[in-house]
Amino acid sequence: MFSWLGKQGGGRERGGAGGDVVQTVTGGLRDLYLRKLLPLEEHYRFHDFHSPALEEADFENKPMVLLVGQYSTGKTTFIRYLLEQDFPGMRIGPEPTTDSFIAVMYGDSEGNVPGNALVVDPKKPFRKLSRFGNAFLNRFMCSQLPNEVLKSISIIDSPGILSGEKQRISRGYDFCQVLQWFAERVDRIILLFDAHKLDISDEFSEAIKSFRGQDDKIRVVLNKADQVDTQQLMRVYGALMWSLGKVINTPEVLRVYIGSFWAHPLRNTENRRLFEAEAQDLFRDIQSLPQKAAVRKLNDLIKRARLAKVHAYIISYLKKEMPSVFGKENKKKELISRLPEIYIQLQREYHISAGDFPEVKKMQELLETCDFTKFHSLKPKLIEAVDNMLANKIASLMSLISQEESNMPTEMVHGGAFDGTMAGPFGHGYGEGVKEGADEDEWVVAKDKPAYDEIFYTLSPINGKISGISAKKEMVTSKLPNSVLGKIWKLADCDGDGMLDDEEFALAKHLIKIKLDGYELPGTLPSHLVPPSHRKSLQTAE
Repeated sequence: MFSWLGKQGGGRERGGAGGDVVQTVTGGLRDLYLRKLLPLEEHYRFHDFHSPALEEADFENKPMVLLVGQYSTGKTTFIRYLLEQDFPGMRIGPEPTTDSFIAVMYGDSEGNVPGNALVVDPKKPFRKLSRFGNAFLNRFMCSQLPNEVLKSISIIDSPGILSGEKQRISRGYDFCQVLQWFAERVDRIILLFDAHKLDISDEFSEAIKSFRGQDDKIRVVLNKADQVDTQQLMRVYGALMWSLGKVINTPEVLRVYIGSFWAHPLRNTENRRLFEAEAQDLFRDIQSLPQKAAVRKLNDLIKRARLAKVHAYIISYLKKEMPSVFGKENKKKELISRLPEIYIQLQREYHISAGDFPEVKKMQELLETCDFTKFHSLKPKLIEAVDNMLANKIASLMSLISQEESNMPTEMVHGGAFDGTMAGPFGHGYGEGVKEGADEDEWVVAKDKPAYDEIFYTLSPINGKISGISAKKEMVTSKLPNSVLGKIWKLADCDGDGMLDDEEFALAKHLIKIKLDGYELPGTLPSHLVPPSHRKSLQTAE
């Protein structure tokens, strides 16, 4: 299908395993990057301005989740909660305990790998972190352990972000630059907040701003929500959204998961159902990461290609404007100060969106130390190669992903806390709504049937049945829309005769109650809800 995939030995020949699509697409992405995008990046010094060159480990690594938050918001406890076991280097306490970046990854045996050794390992995607120097590498480590969850994802724990006077203490390395490096490579960024600590410090604000361009990866967790009552929780949630709105400049509302993510009893149980539903949603989001890994890598490569193109236009324009002999330094200063105008000019000339351009202030700072005369002029062939990649090769890869995903089983994260929510009586929604009574011998509707029978006999049944018109008069009192009532009628009229007997009417009332309680209706009637007198006829029909 793709000539450039032939060399990679792709995963298609291994026949339908969950990782095949990732292996095939990974080979294609790596090949595209090396042949099409890397030459453009190197020619215009993209790596000096934005992001280091990608390596094989960047394409091969498992999905990664980055946890960021102020100290004592429960980041390390959250990891412990997911893994259901301690990991090497773990420290938990109310004070700022995690003072390092810890990559929690799968290993056959437990152990720590220090930062300096980690950045020379070609199998790990951290080699380019060496540019942040020893001050950072002494505060970076990999914690390896045999854990089922880590077979599918890796988790990055970050130092607790400081507040007040503490944030002025220098870390010895550019904290926000390190976060930005991770943000470009991870699949999910989780911002953790404590229900009692909603203030966003200057350092936390700068950290969030360093995720610019990665908004689709960000999720927010409001942790320790069981320590406040419902009324306080409403105020806390509103205050959090207000605080986030000032820092994250996006018209969309961020998804906030509310709960208490640790394996201890809830201090306040009045919101238990809410916490369970929120935890289930968050788990589903994390569990889907392996399945979406190929698409995420594809998306990140497209973003990188667009930025590399814009960078090439900026650098070549600056080169073109430089005088050949005299006044170079003055012209350089003029061009740097005019950079916002140059952006607008390039937007119009090449029809580029303003959102594709790098931040002006940061670009101006980086240009201060550059010799503009050593920049290269615009090379159309390099731009055309990237345009061809975006217009044709990427589209082909996307269709390959769709084809492969439809032919393979869903790849999910398993183990740890994820297994506790999948099945059994403690699975989310077990014994609630439509599932109520699924494991009982007695028909679940029977307990309320006497009350329903009283209503049934006021509707003047003929030969033990009421007409659709009579049933409608009673059903519309629920104030549910006709589309919902129509579905309930269809589910309750088991024999399809256009009338309801006492059991079918009781079933209709039960389904109305389920909907009014906030649960969804089933597409087809589950076997445990079929009225006893209709079970034989339905089995015969099947």
